[in-house]
Amino acid sequence: MSVSAKDIVAWDDELRGFGLRFKPTGAGAYIIQYRNSEGRSKRLTLGSVAELTAEEARKLARNKLSSVAQGGDPVAEKRATRTAPTVAEICDWYLEKAESGELLGRRRRPIAKKTLTLDRSRIDTHVRPLLGDRKVQSLALADIERFQADVVAGKTAKPRKGRGGVTTGGAGVAGRTVGMLHTIFEQAARLHLISHNPAKGVRKVSTDNKVDRRLSLREMAALGKAIRQANEESPVALAAIRLMLLTGFRRMEVLTLERAWVDAEAPSVRFPTTKSGAQLRAIGQPSLKLLLAQPSGREENPYVFPSETGDGHFVGIVRVLQRLCLTAKLEDVTPHVLRHTFASVAGDLGFSELTIAGLLGHTGRGVTQRYVHLDKALLLAADKVAEEIDQALGIAETRWPDGRSVRPSLEGERRVNAT
Repeated sequence: MSVSAKDIVAWDDELRGFGLRFKPTGAGAYIIQYRNSEGRSKRLTLGSVAELTAEEARKLARNKLSSVAQGGDPVAEKRATRTAPTVAEICDWYLEKAESGELLGRRRRPIAKKTLTLDRSRIDTHVRPLLGDRKVQSLALADIERFQADVVAGKTAKPRKGRGGVTTGGAGVAGRTVGMLHTIFEQAARLHLISHNPAKGVRKVSTDNKVDRRLSLREMAALGKAIRQANEESPVALAAIRLMLLTGFRRMEVLTLERAWVDAEAPSVRFPTTKSGAQLRAIGQPSLKLLLAQPSGREENPYVFPSETGDGHFVGIVRVLQRLCLTAKLEDVTPHVLRHTFASVAGDLGFSELTIAGLLGHTGRGVTQRYVHLDKALLLAADKVAEEIDQALGIAETRWPDGRSVRPSLEGERRVNAT
């Protein structure tokens, strides 16, 4: 037994380095003392006498001292665990570094602001409530998949603030959130902020049940009729929904579309940035006429589909689409369904997968190499598909709900002819 000014330690006769320490207050705890690989003396508390029996403590001490013999350092490992980052801290690091441009995404380009906005929403809505306080290094693959199942089940569902309905979870949201977590952890592991990516190998929930949804000709006719009769809806929103169908553009590609990007001669739209980088996208004549028919609005607002107030673009398109589909008695129609409908109509008309990929802006193998410019085949395809969909919608000309027709003009003031 050794005595110090503060502690009294009784060392075990059988296991060298294992002992029982008593504080001046009388509190007792089991300890081990050892020298690490650098020769430094370390002492580790295993647990109090109230928490462990002597045999339990001896077994734990034997395991710890065995790891020391193999080069381990239990004190350093305990300190590392205590100071290890939580999931919330790693997410905060990712958002800060990505927003400053220090982290690069696909094709080694800065992560798009729109992507970061979605990432922040998923982190705040789903990740922080369920995993935020957990240490990253304590997570196992089963924890990630349990998190995914909880999001699917709607455990993070809550009312949205401002525009929109409620956050309900579901397979699509869960899969995208887990994919985002995998990316964040991979970035952190690459820079040695964490030892490994706990989401590596995760099986994302399937959303195949929604992939095949498309509008039939009958459904497009019903939607077209609902658009014509939507006297209470914003003309801007109605035009944006039509453009999604006529072009296959993504929802945010339509809403953030600027007048300066439209080339009436090609005809095409030159996106300075998309999910796949800068792109030149062919559009058909019905799409061009619809774009040219949009009023110029406020001079300081560059968007084809401007917001009702302020300098931004229109928002709330999903809610307008839901109301139109309610009128048309259509179910499960989202902006992505409109995009998939465009692709399906192109397939029905006999266009190749490569041509359809070029129309949609996909960057699969062979697409970017071939469609660095707009060839005649792509322009013809865009025109044919848009005409087919326009005929199915049954909207012969661009009209505002009050019955006025609008002459095409992308620049200048709106010119209206009374009918």
